[in-house]
Amino acid sequence: MPGKNATATRTTAAAEGDVTVLLIGMRINHFWAVHHWLPVFLAMPRMLRELAKDPERGLLNHVLLTASPRTYYVVQYWESKEKLYKYAHSPDTFHHRAWAIINRKERKGQVRGHVGLWHEAYVVPEGSYESIYADMPAFGLAAAHGQVPLERRGKRARDRFAYRSEKTAGKAAGRRAEKRVVAPEKAADGV
Repeated sequence: MPGKNATATRTTAAAEGDVTVLLIGMRINHFWAVHHWLPVFLAMPRMLRELAKDPERGLLNHVLLTASPRTYYVVQYWESKEKLYKYAHSPDTFHHRAWAIINRKERKGQVRGHVGLWHEAYVVPEGSYESIYADMPAFGLAAAHGQVPLERRGKRARDRFAYRSEKTAGKAAGRRAEKRVVAPEKAADGV
């Protein structure tokens, strides 16, 4: 990765709490229909620039990827699903304008299957993700949330899965305490 120095050690992502991930992409169905797929292809970089100019919108990091010469996608890490949805539905964003164009073409019957669009959104609860980076600069989840030495979260994957932030651990302890409260009429000693 140009401009980024590798860390000569093993690290893990410093993410705490839930992690919101969006996979979004396109597939070129007909290469010859450049006038259909090129605007779609160019729309994502424009949205990413828009988001980079306004960090309050909630995009933490992204990675551009290709699955084949036909399929391109972006892995995006967001502060929350609420911020992701707010961006997607805000009438002042390029995303909103781009979808309006697509919807208008679809209503007029002008969409002919030249380009495919897709997205998948995930909210991953703490304890359901783990990561390891060996001799890597911050990448993916670690670029979005920071990185810490592996030892802080555990050398084994099962230890990293078991990690709970103070905030999450505090909530879990509170839920356990609530379950132990027994109504006076149901107390074991009859008092």
